[in-house]
Amino acid sequence: MNSETQLDNRLRLCAEFVRPGARAADIGTDHAYLPVWLCRHNICPSVIAADVNPEPLSRGRITVAQAGMEDKISLRLSDGLAQIAEDEVDDIIIAGMGGELIADIITACPYAADKHFILQPMTKSEALISRLCANGYIIDRQDCCVAGKKCYTVLSVFYGGTVRQHDELYRYTGELHPRENETHLRFLRGHIERLRKQAKGEARFAALADRLEEFCGNG
Repeated sequence: MNSETQLDNRLRLCAEFVRPGARAADIGTDHAYLPVWLCRHNICPSVIAADVNPEPLSRGRITVAQAGMEDKISLRLSDGLAQIAEDEVDDIIIAGMGGELIADIITACPYAADKHFILQPMTKSEALISRLCANGYIIDRQDCCVAGKKCYTVLSVFYGGTVRQHDELYRYTGELHPRENETHLRFLRGHIERLRKQAKGEARFAALADRLEEFCGNG
């Protein structure tokens, strides 16, 4: 992939969740493909491309320079949102990380309650959803896509101000609709498969897998 091509389905779905006109931050930007795409398509007037490591940030700097977007995209060495000020961004994208790390980044941000998050966990989406719910965040939209033969989910998240009680199944299903959407079903089948494997060591996971099968319409 280069900055002249379209994003893959995973990053494209993240881009679709960004609100037009929002100033964005892309946390863990790597090559900065997403910031370039957002600015090139006039979705965002400005984007902060941030990474905790200098090497991926240097790759992103090359991408931004080749696209001629140094005036719109700021590259920043930052551990999560530590080096990004509250008044610089509206929408925050955290993609390509484990769900627990994403939750840690949000928890460590002092102004997280005032922002819109677009989250794409590579693993442990159930842990991310659990922590979001426990800390008063609401998933207002969730979708899935297939990229490179793998199925991913993306969540749009706001702070709701109150802790909402959800049962354990919601940690896995979130706001997905597997009976209506084949890609949602494929994503949840991945959860079911992993729960079946976990059930060999702990029986309660078998019951949870059964409930998830029923939710998907396969029970």
